[in-house]
Amino acid sequence: MGCISCQKDKALLKCGLCESDVCKYCAQILPEGSFSFIPNAPDHLKHSVYCGYCFDGQIADAWNDYQKTMEQARNIQVFLSHQGKETRLIKRKEKPFQVVDCLDHDETLMRLAFQAVKAGFNALVDVDLTSKKVRINGYQTQIWSGRGTPVNITARDQVRDRSIWHNPN
Repeated sequence: MGCISCQKDKALLKCGLCESDVCKYCAQILPEGSFSFIPNAPDHLKHSVYCGYCFDGQIADAWNDYQKTMEQARNIQVFLSHQGKETRLIKRKEKPFQVVDCLDHDETLMRLAFQAVKAGFNALVDVDLTSKKVRINGYQTQIWSGRGTPVNITARDQVRDRSIWHNPN
């Protein structure tokens, strides 16, 4: 029961892929729910503890791509459904993305933006976020859902008259 990397005896963790014993110093530990924004994540990405060999060989590239996509999703342009004056010149060719059962407003918006970036778009228009109250044994919370149409915006499509902007992103 020694660590696969450093051969120390105190290997308390197991790699999620190869089931090898690994100590906490050699283990690559990802935060809980690391790939949660990927709708149908493969099974090898659902673990949180990996040995160095498995992480470098199978997880590191996917983790870097995921982080890069999240950064792009944070910088995507979002136009809500009541901002029709700003988006009237933008063609809506794609079917809208939909997200259901999110914990809060910001997570719903980030999930929509993540899907848009993964599909190769740089903006979301006609975004509509709604909440529904849910009671569980006397405790009340909200569940959010959202819908948005992904588009590619060029400089030509954007309205330059700032007097009609309601919420410039």
